[in-house]
Amino acid sequence: MLKQTTAVTLLNLRSIPQRWGMSLATVLSIALVVGVLLGFMAMASGFRATVDGAGSDDVAIMLRGGAMAEMNSTVSRDDVRLVEIAPGIAAGENGEALISAELYVVADGIKRTTQTRANLALRGVGQHGPELRPQFSLVEGRMFSPGTGELVVGESVLREFDGFELGQSIRLGTNEWIVVGVFSTGGSVFDSEIWADLGVIQNLYDRGSSVQTVRARLTSPDAIEALREYVENEPRLNLEVLSERAYFARSAGGTTNLIMFLGWPLAIAMAIGALAGAWNAMYASVDARTRELATLRAIGFGGLPAFTAAMAEALVLAFAGGLIGALATYLLFDGVSASTLGSGFTQIVFAFAVTPDAAVQGVILALIVGFLGGFIPAIRAARIPLLAVHND
Repeated sequence: MLKQTTAVTLLNLRSIPQRWGMSLATVLSIALVVGVLLGFMAMASGFRATVDGAGSDDVAIMLRGGAMAEMNSTVSRDDVRLVEIAPGIAAGENGEALISAELYVVADGIKRTTQTRANLALRGVGQHGPELRPQFSLVEGRMFSPGTGELVVGESVLREFDGFELGQSIRLGTNEWIVVGVFSTGGSVFDSEIWADLGVIQNLYDRGSSVQTVRARLTSPDAIEALREYVENEPRLNLEVLSERAYFARSAGGTTNLIMFLGWPLAIAMAIGALAGAWNAMYASVDARTRELATLRAIGFGGLPAFTAAMAEALVLAFAGGLIGALATYLLFDGVSASTLGSGFTQIVFAFAVTPDAAVQGVILALIVGFLGGFIPAIRAARIPLLAVHND
C-alpha cells in the first residue's frame, strides 16, 4: 500500500504541468488570500510596535481620573506641585524631581503623498521631557529655546509631511513657528509629534497654567506602587497612575483590534473564493485522469493511493500559494511607511512589519484552503469505478 501510494502521488505531482492553467489560477488565488491577510497583520503589527516602543516600565504617566486619553485629561498646576513631592520619583543631578508636565494639542499638516490636510500632535513639554524618553536624540539642529516660537519635529513628521524641514518657517493655526531641530525616539509614536516649549503652548492656546498629563521617571519599575498609593491617599489629587507601557498598550489596543477586525473577515471571504477555485482545479485534475485512475484500479491499486495523491496535489498547490503570498507581501510591504489616526485623533506614522508568526499563520490558512478544496475531489478519485476504462 505504501509503495502504491508513493507511486501514484509522484505520478500525480509530475502531471501538474499538464494542467498548468488551472493549477496556476489556484496557486495565485490562494497567494492573494494570504497576501491580503498578511497585509492587514503587517499593518497591525507595525502600528503596535510603534506605539509599544514609546512605553517604558520606569516612566509613570498621570492623567485625570476617568480620562482614557490625553486629549480629555486636565491636570492643574497645584496637582503638578503635589506630584513633585511624591515618593518613588527619581531626582536629577540638581535634586529636582524628574517630571514633565505636558500639554497636547492638535495642529494641521499637509501629507506629502496626497497633499491633503491631516491632524498632527503638537506637544508642549517641560525641560525634562526629552530625558523621560530614553531613546531620544537630536539628529539635526538643536533643541528649542524656552519661551520662543521654535519647534523640534519627529523624524516621521519630516518624512511624511511637507513644510517641516530644518530652518523652515511654518504656520500652525494662527501662529508662526520656526523648525530648529529634528529628533528621533527610535521609531516610536513620539516620532510622529511636534514639540515646543510648554509655556508657549499654554499661552498661544489659552490653556492657562493647566496641562493634560504629567510624566515622571521612577526610581524603579516597582516604585509605581508607592506613587499610586500616594496619589490615592492624597485627597487633593484625582489622578490615574499608569506605567507608560501600560498606557500605550491600552491606547494601541483599539486601533489594532479594528485593523484585525477588518482584515480577518476580508481574508476569510476571499478564502471562500479561493476554496471554490481549488475545488474546481482538483475536480478538473480528477476528470482529466479518470482513465488513468481506473486503469490503476484495474491492475490492483486501491482507492487510498488515489485519495492520498489527490490530497497531496491540493496541499502542494496550496503550500506554493501560501509561500508566494507571504514572500510577495514581505517584499512589497515590509518596512513601508504609512500613517493612521491614533487615540488622540492625530496621525501616527508607522512602518508595516511582516513577522514570521504572521507568515506562518498565512501558510497555515493556505493549507486549510487546500485541504478543504481537495478533500471532496480526492474522495471522487478514490471511488472511480473500473468501468471508467471501458467508458473512455
